[in-house]
Amino acid sequence: MKRISMLKERQASAASKHGRTTATGSHCPASGLWSPESGSETVQSFFEGQVFPAFDGAATVWRRVSAGEVSPN
Repeated sequence: MKRISMLKERQASAASKHGRTTATGSHCPASGLWSPESGSETVQSFFEGQVFPAFDGAATVWRRVSAGEVSPN
């Protein structure tokens, strides 16, 4: 539970600064490309209202990425 609590605090802090991050278990605030902080090379598409999943079996903070930040592979 402490880990989830720490993620919520981290999310609130980051959201107040940028408004572009949210934690696992939260609903996606805006459709677009999102990247987990623990796997910055991974980019996934989410629709508004979808629940953010865990990444690699652990809770994480998801960061919204603009199309310019995604490198084609």
